[in-house]
Amino acid sequence: MNTFKRLKEFYWPHKGYFFWSILFLLLVTGITVVYPVILKFTIDNVILEGNFELVPYVAIGFFVLMALKGLFTYFHQYLGDLFGIKAVYELRDALYRKLQFLPFRYYDNARTGDLMSRLTADVEGFRFFLSFGFAQLINLVMLVGLSMGIMFYFSPSLALLTLASMPFLAVTVYQFDKKVHPAFTDIRKSFAGMTTKVQENISGMNTVKSLSKEDFEMGRFDSKNNDYKDKYVYTANIWAKYFPLMELIGQISVVVLLGYGGFLVINGAIQPGVLVAFFSLIWYIIGPLMNLGFIVNTFSQSKASGERLLQVLDEDEDILDKPGAITVDRLNGNVSFENVSHRYDEEEELALKDITFFAESGKTIGLIGATGSGKTSITQLISRFYEPDRGKIEIDGKTIDSFTIKSLRKNIGVVLQESFLFSSSIKDNISYGLPDAAMEDIEDAAKRAQAHDFIMELPDGYDTVLGERGMGLSGGQKQRIAIARAICIDPSILILDDATSAVDMETESKIQAAFREVMKGRTTFIIAHRISSLMHADEILVLDDGTVAERGTHDELLTIENGHYRRIYDIQFKDRHAVLQEAK
Repeated sequence: MNTFKRLKEFYWPHKGYFFWSILFLLLVTGITVVYPVILKFTIDNVILEGNFELVPYVAIGFFVLMALKGLFTYFHQYLGDLFGIKAVYELRDALYRKLQFLPFRYYDNARTGDLMSRLTADVEGFRFFLSFGFAQLINLVMLVGLSMGIMFYFSPSLALLTLASMPFLAVTVYQFDKKVHPAFTDIRKSFAGMTTKVQENISGMNTVKSLSKEDFEMGRFDSKNNDYKDKYVYTANIWAKYFPLMELIGQISVVVLLGYGGFLVINGAIQPGVLVAFFSLIWYIIGPLMNLGFIVNTFSQSKASGERLLQVLDEDEDILDKPGAITVDRLNGNVSFENVSHRYDEEEELALKDITFFAESGKTIGLIGATGSGKTSITQLISRFYEPDRGKIEIDGKTIDSFTIKSLRKNIGVVLQESFLFSSSIKDNISYGLPDAAMEDIEDAAKRAQAHDFIMELPDGYDTVLGERGMGLSGGQKQRIAIARAICIDPSILILDDATSAVDMETESKIQAAFREVMKGRTTFIIAHRISSLMHADEILVLDDGTVAERGTHDELLTIENGHYRRIYDIQFKDRHAVLQEAK
C-alpha cells in the first residue's frame, strides 16, 4: 500500500466523494444481506405457518427494498466515479507539469512511447482501482462480515462447518496476488515498449519507405507484439491455475452446507428457512472471496501503474532556480566561459574540456568543428539546459544560476538544426515565445527570416494551420519559421545551431544578410559547417574533441598552415572552385 500512500496527495483532497460513495455502498450491502432474512421469514413464518395474508406486505416490502437498493447503487457508482476522475485529473496534471520541468538529461534516455503509456494507460489503471476496486474491497469485507454474523446468529455449528474451508480460499488468493503482481508489471513494461516502437515507426515513416524497410519494421514490431502477447499469456496461465482452485474450495463449502444443513433440517435442529437463508448467505461469502481474485488483479494493475507513475514524479529536477535568483527583463549579453568542463553521463568522457572564452555584448562568435566536438554543448550550457561539471559561466558578470531560469531563457533565442513546429497556425508558431506579439512584429520577424514571401503564398497566409511537426512544409521553410520564432522574442543572446543547413545557398545568403541586421546589439553564437556562415564572425572557435583547438577571425585562422580551419576552408572552397571549372 506504500504506492497509494505516496500518491495520497492526489486523491485525498477529494475524499468527500469517496466517503459519500462508501456510505451508499453500506446501505446497498445492508439491503443485500436482508434478502436471505426475508426469504427465511417468508418460508418459516408465512408459508409453513399458513400466514398467507402477509404475502402482499412481504412483496411490497421486498419491492421497496429493491427500489432503494437501485437508487443507492446509482449514487454509490456515480460518486465513486467522480472520486476517481477528479483524483487522476490532478495526477495527470502533475505528471505533465513534471515533464515540462525535467532537464534535458532525463530526455536523453527517455522514450516517447513509454511516457505516453504512463500518462494514458497507467493513469487509467490507477483511476479504475480508485473508482471501483477500492470500493469493491470494502464491499467484500462488509458483505462477508455481515453474512457471517447472520449465519452464526441462525446456527453457530452449521456456520463453523460451512466456513471451515474459507482460510484455504484466503491463502490461495494470497498466493495468486504474489504471482500476478509482477506479471502485470511486466505487461505494463512490454506495452510501453510496443507503444514506443509504434511511435518511432510513425515518426520515421519517410525513412522507412525511402529505404524499403517495411518488412524489417514489421519484423521488429512483431517481436515487440509477441513479447506483449507472451506476457499476457503467462498472466492468463496464472489465472487459469488459481481460479479453478478457488472455485473448487467454494463448491466444497456448498456441498458441506447442503449435506450437514439437510441433516439438521431432517432432525428438526433448524427450520427449512434457515437452510435456504444459509444457501444465499454462503454465496455472499464465496462470491466476494472468489471475486477477490478480480479485486487483487485490479489492485495489482493499479499498483504496477502507480509505481511507474511515481518513477516520473520522483525524477530529480536538478536544474532549478537557486535561492535568491533574480529576474531580469533584459540582459546586456556579455558571456564568459572560464575553464568549463562538462560530461553528459558519469560513465562517459568529457564532452567539453577546460573551455575558456569571452563574448562581448553585440559580438558574433562562430563555432565550427567535427561532429561531436562540443559545439552544441557550449550553447546548451549557456541556456542552462545542462549544468557544467567544472568551471564557471557568467553573463554580464554574474553566474548564470544567479538569474531565474525563466528570465534567463527569455533573453536567449535558439534556432536548432532540427526545427520543431507545433500543430497550430504559422502565426502562433512564430509568436510561441511571445504570445502577445503584435502582427507587425510577427511579420517583421518572418521577413528577416526570409519566410514572409512563401507564407503569403499559402492559402490562409499566417493563419495556415500546420500538420504534425510542420508537415506540409519543406525542411527549409520549417527552418525559416523557426528562425522567425527566435527573432520574434527580441533576445539579447541569439544561438543559431546550424540554422541554415536546410536552405539553399541563395536563401542562406539572404538570411545571412538579414541576420547581420538582427545581430546588431545582440551576442550571437553561430554553429555551422559551412564556412560561408562564419566568415563575418568577430571570433571563431575551432573545436576538436571538446577543446578549443584554434581561435581567431576568419582571416587570422586562414594564416595557420595545416590548421583545422584552413583544411575545412580548402575542402569547401577549392572543391567548389573545381566544380565550377568543370561545369565551364
